[in-house]
Amino acid sequence: MMKSGPASVEFRSVTKRYGAVTSVDDVSFTIAPGTLVTLLGPSGCGKTTTLRLIAGLEIASEGRILIGGKDVTFLSAADRDVSMVFQSYALFPHMSVLENVAYGPTVQGMPKAKAHALAMEKLALVGLAGLERRAPSELSGGQQQRVAVARALVLEPQVLLFDEPLSNLDAKLRRRVREDIRELQLKLNLTVAYVTHDQEEALAVSDRIIVMSNARIAQSGTPHELYEEPASLFVADFIGDANLVDALVVEEREERALVRVGGLDLDLPRRGATRGPVKLAVRPEAILLAGAKPARPAIAARIAKAAYLGKHLEYTVESPLGELFVIDRVKNEPLVAGADVWLGFADRDVTIVPL
Repeated sequence: MMKSGPASVEFRSVTKRYGAVTSVDDVSFTIAPGTLVTLLGPSGCGKTTTLRLIAGLEIASEGRILIGGKDVTFLSAADRDVSMVFQSYALFPHMSVLENVAYGPTVQGMPKAKAHALAMEKLALVGLAGLERRAPSELSGGQQQRVAVARALVLEPQVLLFDEPLSNLDAKLRRRVREDIRELQLKLNLTVAYVTHDQEEALAVSDRIIVMSNARIAQSGTPHELYEEPASLFVADFIGDANLVDALVVEEREERALVRVGGLDLDLPRRGATRGPVKLAVRPEAILLAGAKPARPAIAARIAKAAYLGKHLEYTVESPLGELFVIDRVKNEPLVAGADVWLGFADRDVTIVPL
């Protein structure tokens, strides 16, 4: 099992520069031992550089990095008790699955028989017992991913790192493998830092999420906190495809506010907003469409595009609030492009975003 148990990871004002380009800018966070924390954000936001800084594949220009309370800022990758699962898996094609997994301990000087026994133990752990003699090319994408995980686990690291681990898999397999990774992390009590640009993936596997934008942390918190209480328009839009609409706080009611949007009045958590213009983040599922005018106040709109996706319907709606993206999971009678509709809002998933 783990040599010394899972470790915390701490960044203290870490900056990474490449010449004039700042890739990570004054970033501070802590990953608690035995938790899975996802670094989430669009391409170029600094998340992969942050992961490489934990791994020791990059060295910080400023600040301090601690693993298990030990300052590792200037230690090389080889001297850190960390393993990384790369996006490409980086398996050796000429070696069997067993040889791939046993490679790390063998290189570190472990006797071959012991390294193979340890490799077999980790292959069983990831559900690949019986496939140890195969070549990587004889495995499916999901199985190759598991070999890469077993190879990282065999070193029994204090911290396990994943760089976009599901990007080479098809949609159905992605869900299964992300569940496997989460299950393994919980079962083995591993500290995991996980990089992705896929917000659904991040919401599904994480204890906490660190959302990055332009080399800085935009917000960090639990999946629930980030989805329900985005701290900025960027986070609201990046997590959950929110529609961002203009509204007006017409009355402050202690912790709540009366908000007017498109002629409708909504009672919402105030989130520090004061009287005057605000932005609302409206989740696609929070917009309710009706073909006939309902009894309660509603906004006249028109369907611009309609798509049937099996489990739900997706609409692009032209409205006085602008173009809105709507998901209908109730699967009412499908509406067609060009149809006049009325829209209202659900009681949840409509949030004032602090400006």
